[in-house]
Amino acid sequence: MEKTLQEIRERVLKEMAEAKASSKLEQIRVGVLGKKGELTGLLRGMGKLPAEERPRVGQLVNDVRQALEEALEKRSAELKAKEKEERLAAEALDVTLPGPERSAGSLHPMNIALNKMIDIFVGMGYEVVEGPEVEYDHYNFELLNLPKNHPARDAQDTFYVDDNIVLRTHTSPVQARIMTTRKPPIRIICPGRVYRADEADATHSPVFHQMEGLVIDENITMGDLKGTLDEFARQMYGEGIRTRFRPSFFPFTEPSAEVDLTCANCKGEGCRMCKGTGWIEVLGAGMVNPKVLEMCGIDSRKYSGFAFGMGVERMTLLKYNIPNLRYLYEDDLRFLSQYR
Repeated sequence: MEKTLQEIRERVLKEMAEAKASSKLEQIRVGVLGKKGELTGLLRGMGKLPAEERPRVGQLVNDVRQALEEALEKRSAELKAKEKEERLAAEALDVTLPGPERSAGSLHPMNIALNKMIDIFVGMGYEVVEGPEVEYDHYNFELLNLPKNHPARDAQDTFYVDDNIVLRTHTSPVQARIMTTRKPPIRIICPGRVYRADEADATHSPVFHQMEGLVIDENITMGDLKGTLDEFARQMYGEGIRTRFRPSFFPFTEPSAEVDLTCANCKGEGCRMCKGTGWIEVLGAGMVNPKVLEMCGIDSRKYSGFAFGMGVERMTLLKYNIPNLRYLYEDDLRFLSQYR
């Protein structure tokens, strides 16, 4: 029995030393120390030994078991450490390599253009004012000299919440609110979102953005308006851009004008964008109607003023030579990533 135990001990220790993986070591453990292992079988066979031999043999078996368990634990720790090193080596990362490229966000081209527009007018001394998008009929129409029977009040052009509340069709009600609550001099711009019952196409959208301006003071003339818009065009689109005023009609201004700019694409030579004319219509403007001043509580004999309004989308299309309004709303990163 002693010889058998010694052979088992030496053989198993050798097998443990030669084991190259934890899985192999586990097989050795089960083969020797498991329920059906060699040492377990010897312990079960002790009943056949003489009574006086059992204590000594039992002690020998336990000594061999303890020695093998200690050797097993030590070798298991060695193999696990080795396997961990090999795994880390296989998964090693070169920390000096650049990380994955991340695309940086940027402002929408319309926001870039709007910020530029605001900066230009702020530089001229204008104050930026905002107002509610859900507006009273009183401010959106009545104070702007738009009578009940005016076509702009038609339900086909305006989103009505009820008989007295609408989604604002322009940012002019912000001007009306300012004129009724402040005394001149007034010099403001009103950027914001507006709503019209239009079909979405290459040049129209039911939701779009406007920026309107208002100046009220003594001795304000049409020349002040033209000089202001000339300077805005120069700063927005560069040197050589000229303005052209064409007579028009708006209920809240008198006289009124449609304002064209030299086509920024062809510099007035004529191209497809300007339909060969060299000019592009960009905004409406005029002197504030004295009736509007009086309705807002401003003395029209002492004060005069001018107002203008422009579509932010249109100014963006012209700024970046974009052919279709819908490109601004499609959230296509291939398009938007060009404007950083």
